Amino acid sequence: MALKIAVAMSGGVDSSTAAYILKSHGHDVVGLSMQMYDNLTNADTTYGGCCTIDDLTDARRVAWKLEIPHFTLNLEQNFHEKVITPFVQSYLSGLTPSPCVLCNTHVKFDLFHQKARAIGAEKIATGHYARITRDAAGRFELRKALHLEKDQSYFLFELSQEQLSGALFPLGEMTKPEVRDVAEEAGLTVARKKESFEICFVPQTDSYAAIVEREAGIAPGESSGEIVDTHGNVLGTHDGYYHFTIGQRRGLQVGGTADRMYVVDVNPFTKRVTVGDASDLERDELHAERVHWISGDAPSGPIEVQARVRSRAADIAATVTPLPDGRAQVQFAQKLRAVAPGQAVVFYDGDLCLGGGWISKPVPDSTDIESIKEAATRDGEASKDATPLE
Repeated sequence: MALKIAVAMSGGVDSSTAAYILKSHGHDVVGLSMQMYDNLTNADTTYGGCCTIDDLTDARRVAWKLEIPHFTLNLEQNFHEKVITPFVQSYLSGLTPSPCVLCNTHVKFDLFHQKARAIGAEKIATGHYARITRDAAGRFELRKALHLEKDQSYFLFELSQEQLSGALFPLGEMTKPEVRDVAEEAGLTVARKKESFEICFVPQTDSYAAIVEREAGIAPGESSGEIVDTHGNVLGTHDGYYHFTIGQRRGLQVGGTADRMYVVDVNPFTKRVTVGDASDLERDELHAERVHWISGDAPSGPIEVQARVRSRAADIAATVTPLPDGRAQVQFAQKLRAVAPGQAVVFYDGDLCLGGGWISKPVPDSTDIESIKEAATRDGEASKDATPLE
C-alpha cells in the first residue's frame, strides 16, 4: 500500500538513499530538511556534522533528482532548547552529555514528526541503521541493524511505542557499501560523500569547551581550579573543569607521575578534577535515572540483559533491577572502564533493544560533601546548587 512518507533529509548519503528506496517502492515521498542552528552566526567556521548550508543544498539537489517535493524546516529554537542547552548544562554539572540521543528523542522523532503530520504524512523515515519489528502482542520493537558495525539503536533507546509506530528505517538491513552502491546506481551526487562522526553544532575549529563558554557566558579563568590525585594531592591546575570528562587521558598537563593518568572525577562545586590510574576507572555497577522501557512496561523484578555504556562500546552481560521513580541499578558481570555519568546505558536482549536510562553520578561520601559545603560557602551560587546534598 502506497503511503505518504516524510523523509528527514540531511543531505547525506544515508537519508538520500532512504528517500530513493521509498520512492522506488511507489510511496508518495516528501523531503523535509531540518535547519538546526544559524549557519551564518559562525560563517567563518566549518561545522562538524550535518545540517550546514552545503548539506541543505545537497538535500535539495537529491530531491530534485528524485522529483519529490522538498522543504526546509527552521527548528533552530527547539534544537537549542532541547539539545544545545542540556549539552552545556551537562558539562557545567560535571557530566558527559549525549546530544545525539536528545536530538533523536526530542527533535527528529517528536517535533519533526509533528511537522510531517501537519502536511499529511502517514509515516516519517530516516537514514538510521536500525530495524522496527512487532511482537506477538502487536507492540513495536526496536532492533539492532542487521549489520552491527553501523548499528545506531543505542541513540534511539528513548523512542516510544507511538514514535516507533510512525517511523520507518529503510536502511536497517543494509551495509554502508550497499547504501553507497544504491545511491551511485540512482545517480545521486552524494553517493561518495564523506561521512561525519562529529557533533553537528560543534565547529571543526572549536572544542566542546568553547561551546560551553560561549553559551554560558563564562569569563576566562572563572572556572579554573586544581587537578588532584585520588588522595587529594594537588598535581596542577586547569582553566575550566568542563574541559574534562571521565576517562580522558589527553590534555591533563600533570607531571611527576610514572603511570598514565586518567580523569576519574569532575566536581563542579569545588572545580576540582581528580585523576588516577586505569584501575581507578573500573566499575561493575552503576545507577541509572529517567529509565525508559520501549515496550511501555517496566520489568517487575531483576532481569538479565546485555548493556552498553557508550555508543561504540561492547555489550556486557548485566543484571538490571528496576527501582522507584524511574531509576534502575545495573550490575555488570565484569568490571568496566570509564563509565561516564551523563551518558546513556542501553539494555539489549540479543538484537532487541529493551530501553535504557541515563547514568547518574555516584552519591558522594561524607568527605566529598564537606568539600562541597566549603566550596558552597565561598560561592553563593554553588551554595544554592549544593543544598539538596545536605
